[in-house]
Amino acid sequence: MTLVLGGLLAAFVAYEIATSIVAYTDDAYVRSDLVGVAPQVTGQIVAVHVVDNQTVKRGDPLVTIDPVPFQLVIAQRQAEIEEARAQIAADQQEIAVAQDNYNATVATEQYAEETQRRMTSLSSTQDVSRQTLDRSSEQLRVAQAARDTANSRIVRARAQLAMHQAAQARAEAEMGTAQWQLARTHVVAPTDGTINALTTRVGDTARENVPLIGIVDAHAWRIVANYKQDYIRGFREGGTAWVWLDSEPWHLHRGHIAGVARGISRDPEAQKLLPYVAPSTDWIRLQRRFPVTITLDDADGLTLFMGADARTVIFP
Repeated sequence: MTLVLGGLLAAFVAYEIATSIVAYTDDAYVRSDLVGVAPQVTGQIVAVHVVDNQTVKRGDPLVTIDPVPFQLVIAQRQAEIEEARAQIAADQQEIAVAQDNYNATVATEQYAEETQRRMTSLSSTQDVSRQTLDRSSEQLRVAQAARDTANSRIVRARAQLAMHQAAQARAEAEMGTAQWQLARTHVVAPTDGTINALTTRVGDTARENVPLIGIVDAHAWRIVANYKQDYIRGFREGGTAWVWLDSEPWHLHRGHIAGVARGISRDPEAQKLLPYVAPSTDWIRLQRRFPVTITLDDADGLTLFMGADARTVIFP
């Protein structure tokens, strides 16, 4: 019995020593970012420029959406702009004519005022008749009314000008939107990567903000290794890690710890902002494990597969 207990104690001590020196897990996998490319306009697809599993560079064409409806909108907006410009020119001409007419009525009013003042002065000495004085007063009222009418015409013409200028500004803004939409009929790759599970075909309808093509990002490769919670206390960002890729067996790749998750979800149904790592395998309950992100030093020279299995060793 003593030997058995001693053996168990020795095994426990050996395990603790080993795990304090070597941290190993086979619960690891290759990961990248899957970029869902969504068009910014809705329309029928008239060309698909890529095939499944094709490597693309940022800016490479992916699909073309039928540009004709957007070109027609641009033509309509251009017509509206031209119409507004013509109306503005007519309004400016109308203002100029109304201003000239107003200036003439002001001159007529000034003459009528001078005449009325002179007739009033002469009537006080009875050098003119009452009828002549009344006639000059009436001519002044008519001149004042003509001036007010001419001024109202200027006000109306300026209001029309402001309205048509606003219509031109609105048409130009709508033209900008239409040109932006036309440019978005050419959907391009937002990043370097590989087309994944392509199902898009000519004749399909591309819908605004609905992902159309998936691209596995070529610059986001990393290894996610789930480590038991009693391992991670010794992990430090930048620490060295060694990775075995099941897609490339019998090769160890050097990497570095990019980060250790500071939280996991204990609820398997609530996988939103916190990752969930199952604490058991079949009927054996394991310790809680936390995701450790590892970046490979030679990732650019490797052909990696998102979701492939890996194994990692870290010397805390």
